[in-house]
Amino acid sequence: MSKPVSPCCAKISQMWVTVFMVFWCLFCSYNVRVCPSIAITQMVIPHEESVNDTVAGQCPDYNLVDAPSTSLNTTLNTTLNTTVNSTNATFEFDPSIGGVFDWSEEKQGLILSSFFWGYVITHLPAGMLADSVGAKWTLGIATFVSGLFTLLIPPALRLGGGSGLLMGFRIVVGMAQGAAYPALNVMLSQWVPARHKSFVAALVYAGAPLGTVCAMAGSGPLLAHYAPSRFGWELVYYLFGSMSLLWCLIWFPLCYDEPLEHPFMDEEAARTLSDELSEHKHKKPPQVPWRHILTSKPVWGLVCASVGHGWGFLTMVNDMPKYMKSVMRFSISSNGMLSALPYVGMAISSMMWAKFADFLEYNNYMSRTRIRKLGNTVATVGPAIFSVIAAHSGCNRFVSVGALIAGVTCMGAALPSIKLNVLDLSPNYSGFIMALANGLTGVTGMVAPYVVGILTPNQTAEEWSQVFYIISAVLMVTNSIYLLWGSAEVQPWNDPDYLIQEQCEREKAKVAKETVELLEAQAQIV
Repeated sequence: MSKPVSPCCAKISQMWVTVFMVFWCLFCSYNVRVCPSIAITQMVIPHEESVNDTVAGQCPDYNLVDAPSTSLNTTLNTTLNTTVNSTNATFEFDPSIGGVFDWSEEKQGLILSSFFWGYVITHLPAGMLADSVGAKWTLGIATFVSGLFTLLIPPALRLGGGSGLLMGFRIVVGMAQGAAYPALNVMLSQWVPARHKSFVAALVYAGAPLGTVCAMAGSGPLLAHYAPSRFGWELVYYLFGSMSLLWCLIWFPLCYDEPLEHPFMDEEAARTLSDELSEHKHKKPPQVPWRHILTSKPVWGLVCASVGHGWGFLTMVNDMPKYMKSVMRFSISSNGMLSALPYVGMAISSMMWAKFADFLEYNNYMSRTRIRKLGNTVATVGPAIFSVIAAHSGCNRFVSVGALIAGVTCMGAALPSIKLNVLDLSPNYSGFIMALANGLTGVTGMVAPYVVGILTPNQTAEEWSQVFYIISAVLMVTNSIYLLWGSAEVQPWNDPDYLIQEQCEREKAKVAKETVELLEAQAQIV
């Protein structure tokens, strides 16, 4: 007898409801992850040498063109000499209307990277937890903690907390989100059949760039409007932390680990979907095959691709607002919008590439492995080329911003490629493999902001060219490894029967060896 289902819910596809909620989760997670990158531009007091002194190689303040008190000749001379001083330049980021913390570039790099100190810690245990006990509660609790501690940042700083307290809170947020990514992947493996995987992966992982867009584009106007009251940067944390908590209120009653557990889903429909998912998925797989996973070339090829993508993407996410403000000299409202534009392109390109990948696969034009490798190549070679262009752009706003938008847009092809590759290799252990790949990728989030802070003490275009060259080199090297080792075939160790059979063969070999040794010993005695 079928379980009773509410008439209002019977015709609603719970698979797509779950997919949307997972997308929204990633969207909210990136709101919380990214918002400090632009909020910090108004939290920090600009150093005197950045405002009043002449710094060799520093780009001119183009906003002077609109200054009524500055003549055209003076403006042109200032632009040509790339000289900024207190008599002919008025910065929009005046410390009297925004900055309240005296943090160096190096310390700001540590603050932005502190999220990833916690992020890398929880990936592996959370991946195994989601594989064994379920993704619903793992994902829900992780998102709740992430939102709550983001909400607590402004009052904690108001009560006298400094950079150490802020880093501590961001470490906790990172630990929570480190648990979310593996659980998210497990959730998809339990709800999305193969025929929908490319499109769903692109849709869900588009939550990352779209969440970035929302955080950057939404933060800019808030910071610009509320700067005189010094409330803007606090409002950024309150807004995006609250969105994560709102998601939790809907997630817990609406979503479940598997179709057969869902009370709003007709039993026949649930069983049909479960049967479609069960080809490579087992209800309770045995212990994680550590040796097989850690010695698998396809797994390490995937890890390298993920690390390369992470270095480029996370450098842009964490430090592009500072580049736009301090190097290109955009106002805070323009900064938010321009920093967000590349991620609009990334979200669109990920959806387009997913459709193209499905077209290639279903028409048998290319194998799944080649499709994944092609997608990652587009997502790395394109940004590598545009990073070199940005490095040579100097103070040319049009070329620099255009190159960054084009480069990040190309990265969209990685979302339905390497992110989906985890499910290709092993549906049973997708949580653990995602934890391994994304956890090591998180290390780049720890290192990259600190490296940028070290390389760009004066925030000049010349210093930033080094950052762009490093991005290009990392992307090219990691993609080369993925082309050599990558695969989209289900690995034999994904099947518990294979592992059991392998264990039996090892036991037989051990018994045979012991028997031979015993017979040899008896022969020597005789």
